[in-house]
Amino acid sequence: MEDKIGPALRKAREERKLGLRKVAAAAGISASLLSQVETGRSQPSVSTLYALVSHLGISLDELLGIGVGQVKPAEEKSVERPVPQTSAGVVQRAADNPVLEMANGVRWERLAVGGQADADALLVTYQPGAASSADRKLMRHSGTEYAYLLSGELTLLLDFDRHLLAAGDSLCFDSARPHLYLNHGSEPARGVWFVAGGRDLDHTREWVESQVGGLSGDTSSRPSNVVEALALLESSLPASPSEMERNQSH
Repeated sequence: MEDKIGPALRKAREERKLGLRKVAAAAGISASLLSQVETGRSQPSVSTLYALVSHLGISLDELLGIGVGQVKPAEEKSVERPVPQTSAGVVQRAADNPVLEMANGVRWERLAVGGQADADALLVTYQPGAASSADRKLMRHSGTEYAYLLSGELTLLLDFDRHLLAAGDSLCFDSARPHLYLNHGSEPARGVWFVAGGRDLDHTREWVESQVGGLSGDTSSRPSNVVEALALLESSLPASPSEMERNQSH
């Protein structure tokens, strides 16, 4: 399935008559990286994928080709076949989960949502060392995020806080809040994610910039865009355990 991400993104961009550089800038990546993603030479990170589909206005189903073509089942990547119509759309077999393999050891398996267009259900795996952003920068996107961790451990950076999630832990937050997932453990972290609903991105920008403005108390130091705001928010996050140990040793 990952070999279809690039062509689907390029098709959506060209249909909207948007230039490569313009879309890349809006997603906060270089034009060369976007070109590599569109041609299949590179896989996007979670944050990059969210940024691209949000800017282009396409759904995960459209990206996966669900309902408009064929997808590769999870256990038979080399074979293509139509999405099965089982139990009137109630049951989706494990072998038929559409799969997205992304950069840095992150894997998404699309779960059944019963034709609901306002929710994405995913079985997500973060390999040891994997992160939702290639450059470890926080991301934000529309929707409300729900997750339940099945196995392993996963670190969630949310706003200015750090949360360590273990098997059995669950979470819920507004995805417009700056966040990042990291697997600092030695075992894969696996869980079920639901992203539902939407949010006005202009309101998101106002919220993020108000948070950053509150850090310094100086409105003149506020960022001019959300990318700068997220960078400032990231710099104010508490250090990781390993970072604190290094700082104490100096």
